[in-house]
Amino acid sequence: MEADKKTTAQTESNRDLSEQIKKVTKDVHVRAESTELMLSFQRGQVTLQQYKLLLCSLYEIYLALEEEMDRNCDHPSVAPIYFPAELARLAAIENDLEFFFGPDWREKIVVPAATERYCHRIRQIGKENPEYLIAHAYTRYLGDLSGGQVLGRIAQKSMKLGGSEGLSFFAFPGVSSPNLFKRLYRSRMNSVELTEEQRSQVLQEALGAFEFNIQVFEDLQKMLNVTENEPGVGTPRSRPATTLQVGGSMIQTNPLFRMVLGLCLALATVSIGLYAL
Repeated sequence: MEADKKTTAQTESNRDLSEQIKKVTKDVHVRAESTELMLSFQRGQVTLQQYKLLLCSLYEIYLALEEEMDRNCDHPSVAPIYFPAELARLAAIENDLEFFFGPDWREKIVVPAATERYCHRIRQIGKENPEYLIAHAYTRYLGDLSGGQVLGRIAQKSMKLGGSEGLSFFAFPGVSSPNLFKRLYRSRMNSVELTEEQRSQVLQEALGAFEFNIQVFEDLQKMLNVTENEPGVGTPRSRPATTLQVGGSMIQTNPLFRMVLGLCLALATVSIGLYAL
């Protein structure tokens, strides 16, 4: 009898969408965490300029994700995992950008082409297949609640920040217990009713979310290889932006991108590295 109960519980667990995502993304998860960029960040090699550029990418990604989540908040696949008061990151990122860049921070947003492609995908599925948003919301928000807490301490120490200003992204005042909330989130997510075809597509979308982030790191590495050949290092205001072709895409960049690599590891960790699946 006990064996039958255990087998039944195991079968139900294997049908949980959260467990299926964990299983199907295991290999790509390892690939992402093993990149040169991820290893660099884990060593605590992060500068103020790197963090500022990370925030630029995070802003664009969360702008796309949260606009689509808001627009589809009544969709049967989105409503159960819609927690704007507890999870929304956009306002926090805007506060951090204003702290580091000043009131004209919107004019200084610069991101690699891979970030633009990822944002485009989020907006596309928000319009055509809102149920796929489950995969992106899950990997991002649970990453924020898990790995983000560690990254906040690393960033504060590495940049020698005296307080919490500039680190709002890592704070979740609406969540008293991250572990309990993640348990609730997974439960809500597992309760979403999907056809077999939809479930399969959500799993593919989770794989795609990992691949998009890996592409961001590849773009940044190629950009580093190019900018390392430039004489001298400028500041955001000392040299104009230039146009660079990476992987067939034209992107706007400037000397700051040579310093983006370490903390864009945080982007990897937040989105795919340390979330508790």
